[in-house]
Amino acid sequence: MKMFARKLLVLCLVVLLTGFLAAACGGGGSSSSASQGNLVKSDKGRDMTPETSQSDLDELVEGNTDFAFDMYRAIRQGDDNLIYSPYSISLALAMTYAGAKNRTEQQMANALSFTLGQDKLHPAFNALDLELTSRGEGAEGTDGEGFRLNIANSIWGQEGYSFLSGFLDTLAENYGAGLRLLNFATAPEESRVTINDWVSDETEGKIEDLLPQGSISSLTRLVLTNAIYFNAAWNFPFNESATRSGAFHLLDGSEVIVDMMSQVKHFRYAEGRDYQAVELPYDGQELSMVIFIPKSGWLFNAFESSLTENKVDNILAGLSSANVSLTMPKFTFEFSLGLNEVLARMGMSDAFNPTAADFSGMDGSRDLFISDVFHKAFIAVDEKGTEAAAATAVVVGATAMPDPPVEVTADRPFIFIIRDLETKTILFMGRVLNPETQT
Repeated sequence: MKMFARKLLVLCLVVLLTGFLAAACGGGGSSSSASQGNLVKSDKGRDMTPETSQSDLDELVEGNTDFAFDMYRAIRQGDDNLIYSPYSISLALAMTYAGAKNRTEQQMANALSFTLGQDKLHPAFNALDLELTSRGEGAEGTDGEGFRLNIANSIWGQEGYSFLSGFLDTLAENYGAGLRLLNFATAPEESRVTINDWVSDETEGKIEDLLPQGSISSLTRLVLTNAIYFNAAWNFPFNESATRSGAFHLLDGSEVIVDMMSQVKHFRYAEGRDYQAVELPYDGQELSMVIFIPKSGWLFNAFESSLTENKVDNILAGLSSANVSLTMPKFTFEFSLGLNEVLARMGMSDAFNPTAADFSGMDGSRDLFISDVFHKAFIAVDEKGTEAAAATAVVVGATAMPDPPVEVTADRPFIFIIRDLETKTILFMGRVLNPETQT
């Protein structure tokens, strides 16, 4: 599958929904300056105590996890480092899904592994989102500013264009997203800058220019955006004085010399005939990073292909405390790709087809389709902890004596996930093929 990758910061997804008919916008709605993005609030406020069962929440997380691995398999071709936020993608497309009908709705549900009905899916996302944003109270970040897991949603609509109140109510009640009015029709470039500025603010400057030039046009009718910013200190920071230069072995047999962090500590650890896995908790012990390293002698591509949802579940279930001598590289890199082709091949092709898309749940017509989906990602891992960010936008147009330590040396390509421990939600997922590479 072809992968569209460019050098970009932080994890970001943008889905552009464009009007199929080049007609002037009609209907009600307040007018406002495109540079202001004035907020038009639904009569409905966000439901802070959504009625959702634990089984519905578990079913949502299971579906999101299935989608996370489906997406990984779809974009892992190539020889690049990889970082993306399956949660950000699912969340942004869930807002879009709220306006999908008929075959478009079914295709999106299948591709995104949404198994709950619309009436249960959105409250479950709300409950999960509220649960995740409650994390980290009293915990530290990497910069002395405290732990941050910030998740924000916003929708941007063409001023004067009529959107169905039921659609806007669903987004307001379950995603806390109000409608900000912009003038895409006559000021597309100014509107693009306004949205990019919002994304930059929500990701503490880690995502700049999410929407590239030309992505907003006079036919754009709606942009749905999600931004995630994550900054957490390790529960057991690495001592910077222990960091040494060391060799990291690349897939082609060559090596690069990079900064390798090391420490000996009790971590949760598991191993099998072809892998070692170690879990690094963040301060507060509510989230963690798990790294999966193929054992020496195993080809990374074969190991990567074998790392299915079931295998990862079994590995995570088998983690137990062990005295671990851990050596791993510091790394910082960026990643971006366009997801139109990926999502279409995953089964939601109608959403991108102006003659087949049905988003009549948004405006009562079939004049809207998704024109673009953009995704950006950034991650930085060092002795102090991890900083990562994600943004998604959908644009619619129209103490005892320790045991001998287990040696875990990540001096070769490995895969990682950043997850919430209680809900098991995968927030970020990726791989490190070359820690020296910045893109």
